[in-house]
Amino acid sequence: MDLNKNLNDVVNLLINNGKTIAIAESCTGGFISHMITNIPGASKTFDRGFVCYSNEAKIDVINVEPEVIKKFGAVSEEVARQLAYNVRILSNVDIGIGITGIAGPTGGTPEKPVGLVYIGISTEEDTIVEKNIFQTDRINFKAKVLERVLQLIKKN
Repeated sequence: MDLNKNLNDVVNLLINNGKTIAIAESCTGGFISHMITNIPGASKTFDRGFVCYSNEAKIDVINVEPEVIKKFGAVSEEVARQLAYNVRILSNVDIGIGITGIAGPTGGTPEKPVGLVYIGISTEEDTIVEKNIFQTDRINFKAKVLERVLQLIKKN
């Protein structure tokens, strides 16, 4: 897959459909926002992106409930759901994306291995979360997450 062509296609799809997006990224550290804003015309669809790497940032900036992080962990379906939904509501956009995971090479456990990522996508109709495992180096991990985010945007 040609990532730049796919990025271009998704940005143009969003523009043509009059949709706006906002992103709350943890493990991708702003990579998704960076790549989208490399596309000419992205300002017509991309409203804002947040890097909420720490638990405190998830709580303070995106209003993730502290109890949810305590109960399920920062890398969880529940946190990805709140990131996606809350960033959509806070930003007043059509689509909210929330990403949390473990890029590695350290930090994994048997229950939550390195490469685990939860991607949430929130629209007015629904908020869904998808679990993926991309076991690779950090930069390729981010690229694989980006590819999956673009696929999810196309589906929604």
